[in-house]
Amino acid sequence: MASAASFYDFAPADAKGEQFSFAQLKDHVVLIVNVASKCGFTSQYKGLEEIYKKYKDQGFTIIGFPSNQFGSQEPGTNNEIQQFCQVNYGVSFPVLGKIDVNGDKEDAVFGWLKDKKAGLLGLKRIKWNFEKFLVDKNGNVVNRYASTAKPESIAKDVENLLTGNKVEPTDFEAKHEL
Repeated sequence: MASAASFYDFAPADAKGEQFSFAQLKDHVVLIVNVASKCGFTSQYKGLEEIYKKYKDQGFTIIGFPSNQFGSQEPGTNNEIQQFCQVNYGVSFPVLGKIDVNGDKEDAVFGWLKDKKAGLLGLKRIKWNFEKFLVDKNGNVVNRYASTAKPESIAKDVENLLTGNKVEPTDFEAKHEL
């Protein structure tokens, strides 16, 4: 599905291996995050869950994509990852099946996201766990945030998109150097 015409054409596998159709996300603001259970940024699950709970009834969702590509910090099975997220952070937003976000086996969703919004120095690759992509209600990638961007700092952008206001593009390099 690498040739998807829009965000809503994707249907990646969830943690049980079943399709999670992005078509159900039309008219929603979506934050896509590559996640890992054993990373220095793992505590961001708490902030992600807080903004999810705050805005989910207004048409906002977060989708976590576990990846083991950075320091082998997501070694568990899909079931173990789900259990970790629930037990340790009470995660109620969708955390899908484990994928690659870079390289020959990268998931098509991340290939598409990176094509729409380049990162540091214009490079497309994901640099580390907990990089984030903000998608507006029309399926457009509005911003990309580095791993260091705390979920709370993204909440204002989410609120602006939900209320129909514009969001200023993030200066990825200046604001979120790693």
